[in-house]
Amino acid sequence: MNSLIERANDALQTLASQAGQHFYPHYHLAPPAGWMNDPNGLIFFNGQYHAFYQHHPYDENWGAMHWGHATSLDMLSWQHQPIALAPGDLWDKDGCFSGCAVDDNGVLSLIYTGHVWLNGEGDDSAIREVQCLATSQDGIHFDKQGVVLNPPEGIMHFRDPKVWFEDDCWWMVVGARDERDHGQVLLYRGSSLQQWQFMQVLARADDSMGYMWECPDFFPLENEHILMFSPQGLAAKGYLNRNLFQSGVLRGKWQPGGDFKPSQLFTELDLGHDFYAPQSLLTADGRRVIIGWMDMWQSPMPTKTDNWSGCLTLPRELSIDCDGNLLIKPVREVEALRQAGEFITSMTLAQEKQLLHENCQSLELQLTWDITASHAERYGVQLADVQGTGGKVSVYVDNQANRLVLDRYYPQYGLTGYRSVALPEQGLLSLRIFIDSSSVEVFINDGQACMSSRIYPTEHERCLSLYAENGQAELLYGEYWQLVARSSR
Repeated sequence: MNSLIERANDALQTLASQAGQHFYPHYHLAPPAGWMNDPNGLIFFNGQYHAFYQHHPYDENWGAMHWGHATSLDMLSWQHQPIALAPGDLWDKDGCFSGCAVDDNGVLSLIYTGHVWLNGEGDDSAIREVQCLATSQDGIHFDKQGVVLNPPEGIMHFRDPKVWFEDDCWWMVVGARDERDHGQVLLYRGSSLQQWQFMQVLARADDSMGYMWECPDFFPLENEHILMFSPQGLAAKGYLNRNLFQSGVLRGKWQPGGDFKPSQLFTELDLGHDFYAPQSLLTADGRRVIIGWMDMWQSPMPTKTDNWSGCLTLPRELSIDCDGNLLIKPVREVEALRQAGEFITSMTLAQEKQLLHENCQSLELQLTWDITASHAERYGVQLADVQGTGGKVSVYVDNQANRLVLDRYYPQYGLTGYRSVALPEQGLLSLRIFIDSSSVEVFINDGQACMSSRIYPTEHERCLSLYAENGQAELLYGEYWQLVARSSR
């Protein structure tokens, strides 16, 4: 097995030497080269953060899944480590699929799904998926311990374990697809990481909630429990469920040994174009943070021409405010990346554009608008060329629909269309917008909503401007910072 890891690392090193830099992120985790999708094994262990991820090191396309690995002191500046897992054993010969990491009495342990195609690669009509264990003595090199959990009778799609320790025992949730093609989350209890007992179906889909629930996570937040998962097969409805697959939460109550009792309907976590498979971790000081894959299945990925694809989101802290709203905010560590700031004086915008920054590569922008006093049909911020005639991404208020819109326009890549969130009818609108080489993330009204999308501007399309159309808009406050992280490729 070590030879498979060595082969994968050698292939990755060769591919990385040929990888282009144009769209490579400054402060988001991306692979050195090759393919990346789901974040796996997010954990704070022995004084540093670990992020593993689904990885194909041989080329820029999805393939036999390995586990990439990076470490960080702040969740933002990442050091790439050797590949942690490579497929090749009987139980995982076609892929080491998603999973998690835990600290088992000082041993960094990975629990992951071993995947086998029974009728040839890509044929989902006959697969076998089992949960497997790998352990490490140094936090870098891992030894496989084999299969620790087989699927229930009649279940083929059985993947993405998330494990935690509570009430003197281990617990695991696993995503599954039942015999009626309904998604569900299964709950297990373990006396060790190798001995598991089925407890119950923690939650299941009705006819409208999808055929498979991937990447489940289950954790306490304030006085609630959050079931976070990625359902496949939801129908688009109005402004909701616009992507191929979604990611969101059920909020409710749970005690070990009891039923999970949801108190609210499924809610999407991010309403942008590119967000999937989030996983949570606890920070060193006890904050609940999630990171997602900032891409979407079957979406064009222009970075493939540079021999890499895939990127993870900013780490985001979850909390519940005094009104019971679930808030999603960038972790405060991002403020340490700021260089000298530039203030934007309050202004009234009409038909003209106000240029803010000519070469916007890596930047945080904060804006506060007076919704009540702004009557323009549209107003906001745009990343484009000076004339606005080429590719562009806009984040603007649509005053007629009363929504904040994230609209991207890169027709040369087949990436056009918008996503949006509802806005209050009056008051203030505060935005935190994070722009990187190939992404934009928008956090709205101190975490009440967010939108994340990949973007692909050319060098001359990186002028950042404020604008208003057909009326006036009142900007009360603005500030921006260039961001510098120490991520390595």
